[in-house]
Amino acid sequence: MITKQQLILYCNLLLPKTHWILAVLMLLFSVNQLSAQGKTITGIVTSAQDNLPLPGVNIMIKGTKTVASTGFDGEYSIKASTGDVLVFSFIGFENKEIAVGSNSKIDAALGEDTNKLNEVVVIGYGSQKKADLTGSVSVVNIESAKKTVTYDAAKMLQGQVPGVTVQSSGEPGGFVNVKIRGITSFSNNNPLFVIDGIMVDSPYDFAPGEIESMQVLKDASSAAIYGVRGANGVVIITTKKGKQGKMDIKFKSIVGLQNVAKKWDLTDRVGYQKITSEAERNRDIRAGVPVSIAPGNDPNSPSYISNVNTDWQKESFQTGVVQNQALTFNGGAENLAYSMNVDYFKNTSYINTPQDYERLSTNLNLNGKKGRFKYGAKLAYTQSDKEIFNEYNAGQTVVSDILGAVPTMPVYDANRLGGYGGTDNLTQRAISMNPIGYNNLINNNGKRNRFIGDIWGEIEIVKGLKYKLDVSYDRTDWENRKFIPPSDLGWYYITTNDEASLDVETGNELRTFLNNLLTYEVTLGKHKIDALAGWIQEKRDYHRINTRGVGYEPGEISMLQYADARNASEYKFTITGVSYISRLNYSYDDRYLVQANFRQDKTSLFSEKNNSASFYSFSGGWKISNEKFWKLPEWISNIKLRGGYGTLGNNTISQYFFASTVNSFAGYDFNNELAPGTTVVAALDPNVKWEKSTNSNVGIELGFLDNDLQFTAEYFIKKSSDLLLGVPLPFSTGAFPASVTTNAGSMKNSGVEFTASYSNHHHKFKYDISANFGTLKNEVTKIGLNGNPIYGAVSKTQVGRSVGEMFAWEAIGIFQNAAEVASSPTQTGAAPGDIKFRDVNGDGIITDADRTFQGVTIPKYGFGFNFSASYSNFDFSMFWQGSGGNKIFNAMYRNLMIGQYTNHHTDELNYWTPTNTNTNIPAPVIGDPNGNSRDSNRFIESGDYVKLQTMEIGYNIPLKDKFIQKAKVYLNGQNLLIISKYKGYDPDFNSDGLISRGYDAGSFPNPRTISLGVEVSF
Repeated sequence: MITKQQLILYCNLLLPKTHWILAVLMLLFSVNQLSAQGKTITGIVTSAQDNLPLPGVNIMIKGTKTVASTGFDGEYSIKASTGDVLVFSFIGFENKEIAVGSNSKIDAALGEDTNKLNEVVVIGYGSQKKADLTGSVSVVNIESAKKTVTYDAAKMLQGQVPGVTVQSSGEPGGFVNVKIRGITSFSNNNPLFVIDGIMVDSPYDFAPGEIESMQVLKDASSAAIYGVRGANGVVIITTKKGKQGKMDIKFKSIVGLQNVAKKWDLTDRVGYQKITSEAERNRDIRAGVPVSIAPGNDPNSPSYISNVNTDWQKESFQTGVVQNQALTFNGGAENLAYSMNVDYFKNTSYINTPQDYERLSTNLNLNGKKGRFKYGAKLAYTQSDKEIFNEYNAGQTVVSDILGAVPTMPVYDANRLGGYGGTDNLTQRAISMNPIGYNNLINNNGKRNRFIGDIWGEIEIVKGLKYKLDVSYDRTDWENRKFIPPSDLGWYYITTNDEASLDVETGNELRTFLNNLLTYEVTLGKHKIDALAGWIQEKRDYHRINTRGVGYEPGEISMLQYADARNASEYKFTITGVSYISRLNYSYDDRYLVQANFRQDKTSLFSEKNNSASFYSFSGGWKISNEKFWKLPEWISNIKLRGGYGTLGNNTISQYFFASTVNSFAGYDFNNELAPGTTVVAALDPNVKWEKSTNSNVGIELGFLDNDLQFTAEYFIKKSSDLLLGVPLPFSTGAFPASVTTNAGSMKNSGVEFTASYSNHHHKFKYDISANFGTLKNEVTKIGLNGNPIYGAVSKTQVGRSVGEMFAWEAIGIFQNAAEVASSPTQTGAAPGDIKFRDVNGDGIITDADRTFQGVTIPKYGFGFNFSASYSNFDFSMFWQGSGGNKIFNAMYRNLMIGQYTNHHTDELNYWTPTNTNTNIPAPVIGDPNGNSRDSNRFIESGDYVKLQTMEIGYNIPLKDKFIQKAKVYLNGQNLLIISKYKGYDPDFNSDGLISRGYDAGSFPNPRTISLGVEVSF
């Protein structure tokens, strides 16, 4: 019988943790130095929990350098004397000592080491024991995170770590936004990702299944070593490494079905025609002209539409398919170990269009040792293909098109060019997009090829002093093609032959890094010191060519040479940088910990006088539980205080943004004669420099019951200054736009974070419980030179308040009669049945000045809860996640409640009439003369939600086959339950406008996914 414990054990062996690197190199790959004297001792080492053999266990004769290790079957052999003591040690298990005596065969059963503080975690340019961390480093529960079926590792962070906000959508291959401890910039807020020591902007092109560990560096104490890249936090990802032994093969396959679990309540043909006809009737009555109803909605017209009743949600939404297959090979010898993975991922859209995402990823990690020399390499290649959804106008998504499509428009119409239905301006008067036709007719494809190569070597010069050279090469090539053929999708959406177009963009980006690192470790009695010094060079080359062809006949080949007219443009740049880094760790008697980091960055992004900056951090820890002047109760395992302070940077700025550009071909009118001249094209600040962030962090860590129960609490303050903002300029400067980007903003984020976990692996029924909770308060402390606020979509960013806060009018009722309209503050175009708005400033007229703040758009708190358990061959897990305290502007609901020619929400059927006054829905009027649909609290909703993000049940199949080591089948559910009052599809949507935040204009809902998976190890 293969148990859950066996599965975990062999997963640990086949897919070693990051902290195994040191152990594998020093223990598994060490020479079996056998004693020249004594007798030969043999035996088998097993797990005490399930009696499964343990390969790779280190066996050492105590007090000597004589070492041996177990093979794949757990067997070992070592020469020892009668008086010797054998010490058995293995990562993840407690050490065990056995005296040799007269025995010649010694078997050992090792128990699990449940002390998680012994875990080694990867930090910037190195690793450190978790118990010795002084900065804010969160270790992701990777086993729980991997239960999220996704193409992007960034999505796996959602709810797993306090202080980390993740936004995504159900779009296949869509971008994932990650924020660590809030908004720190008005430009870029995405963290730095470091994969196997290589800095990347996002993990989009990397297979999540290859990940072995993830750490999140949240404060300056931990991230300052990344300097100008660390202001937004750092996510460190380590992929699987090879280990000594015979080849192990693992195959994984998961196939899932996706659908949209929630539907909007939209009107059918009858409801649509009723509301739209009423809106036209009210328009004409108010204007005092004869009532004119659209013929397609008028039962008395011969053009009345009664045979079309399209449910666009039903026609558009289908069952999507997500699949992921991966094959991993792992093995090797002391001189060279390998881990190779081939991963295939495909996501078929749940929308009835060809917009799918497909990716093939390969990853090869090599590592080895020869004497004092260690070496390794990484080769990764990814090929992806994404069909892109099309927007006719900016912000007009396929989802908004689906919801707004009128039910009197058919999906298909053989009489129109292209074969898809559309509306008619005379019959329906509705400008309505056919989203199925538009996205099927247009071919909009993006292809990416990415190659990463990394090679490193490390030599121990003298004991404790090591030099490492690491060179990496990261190249991405892409091609985007968008072909819009001639077609007829109805009024306003007609593409003529002359308008048909093909846009082709090809490009490549190459990033290279050269790391020279020198480390030194020494222990002198109770003093332990390790130091790091490094010199880093980097270069980024970018090249893009855009070509456009216009003019195609129906059916003509969609290639540039067949276009009637063509034009092209080219763009390229190079950015270089050099950095100097250092770190010092000091520990005294395993009680007092001190760490200092320093980094100086220099980049070509800024002018020579501002192109370098220095960043630093100091942190310390006090292991109170290790003090000798008191004796703590046995049930208290760990008490540690830690705190730190430091500075970080953000160099997110366009290249050459400090040098103003001019047009030397401008002309001036002097006495009615054109004279040649030069004018400023864009005014830029030559003194612009990178943004800065200062962080303060203090925390406490507690462990109880041999650290089975753990708790942490942290408080942080994160201040950002010199933020880049567009400051208005006088029009006399001649610059367009009439603004200059300069360092003129600042803001502050603060909050508290808590984590708690409990593990019980002492019985046959094993379980783990963990929870996290974090709060966040954002405050803008400076905007420009004069503090002028910044307005966005239903938002206002003002000094002293949160960035992108909701700013709108306040609806207070509906005008019931003409007398009420006359006695109220003036509202242009108001009539009975219209919305009454509050006169905030009391000037007797409703204007822009009557808008007020309606709530923050950044969640005030977020949380996650994990539970996993195993019994016999079964295992079960579930993960809940949520956030709250924020507001959402439901622009999609607003668009469905405006009472115009697009489709409507069923709520609008309860519109105001002289006989239906007990309602809060205004009378529909074409043109909306009162502005009932203006930005108001009518459409502002709570963003609070709780989600059952994942639930999984698995069964480990008992096997006696020596070829198949283990097999598991499991059923996984994702996005299974949402508890929320939000009217839209999903309150957890991708909205990262920074200034315009929390604005839902038709986001892709996260689908409900039911998957069946199988994992087999050979």
